Amino acid sequence: MTTQLRTNADRLVATSVEGHVSHPTFGQPFAVGSDGIARSLPGCSGICFNVKVGDSCFAWEGDHVEPCVSAVGDQDNRMSGKNRAFHAYPCVGNEVRVMSGEAKGALGMVTGQHGGIEHVIIDFPDDVIEVLAHDDKLRIKCLGMGLKLLDYPQIMIHNTSPEFLGKMSISTDDDEGITVGVVANIPGFLMGSGIGSISPMTGDYDIMTTDPSMVTQYRLDQLRLGDIVAISNHDNSYGRHYYEGATTIGIITHSNSYMAGHGPGVVALLTSKLPIIRTEYQPLANVANFYGIGRHRAG
Repeated sequence: MTTQLRTNADRLVATSVEGHVSHPTFGQPFAVGSDGIARSLPGCSGICFNVKVGDSCFAWEGDHVEPCVSAVGDQDNRMSGKNRAFHAYPCVGNEVRVMSGEAKGALGMVTGQHGGIEHVIIDFPDDVIEVLAHDDKLRIKCLGMGLKLLDYPQIMIHNTSPEFLGKMSISTDDDEGITVGVVANIPGFLMGSGIGSISPMTGDYDIMTTDPSMVTQYRLDQLRLGDIVAISNHDNSYGRHYYEGATTIGIITHSNSYMAGHGPGVVALLTSKLPIIRTEYQPLANVANFYGIGRHRAG
């Protein structure tokens, strides 16, 4: 559990955004992977009945699969102000309420987001997704934007609710930094699609998995959706880029991909240019374990 962390959580603004389940779209029948093989596979969007946070990123015949429910504010204009707000304001751990349809009143939780397609990813219980419809309204109670660690101003927080921060394994060893429990440490040179984005509070960037030797060396095929990971020598303070000595803590948000420059997606949570974020191995550092949701939901 988090120890001795002072935050400005009492000053944060709670607000709402509203959207609906994103309907899958279909373009070219085949996509050519980095290996030159053409595949026709499910991808992102929609309601995913059998892929959950806590599941493997590599166990599925899919590409960029988003666990459980993918939501959007404006499906027809994803760069609109409405959809950009829907994408930016929610934080991991925020409550989602179904506002219409047969599942009206049901509650879910934000577990991540996905850039490019501009989705917010939400976990719901199985009985909810069985009756959830694509045009049902979803309201997210957003809280977390502007969250700060008062004793560590050099560490920036993105996409993280105060509650989720409290669930993470974070300790303070001294006045100079924090230690975060992570499942894996990802070397910065493996980060691909999404590098260079100036908006760390929207979207993700991908761990490249096109080199089998790197997958084996860093055990990338052991990653699970919802895992907490560290990225070495990467700063996400004001955009995603390489910076020697920096560390970014993130959460795995979508599955592996066969496409060049792509792989499991990471949403930034904590980041600093200074070497003040240390890590320790914590095999249970996963949002599904923290909350008892997804693959770890009881019953």
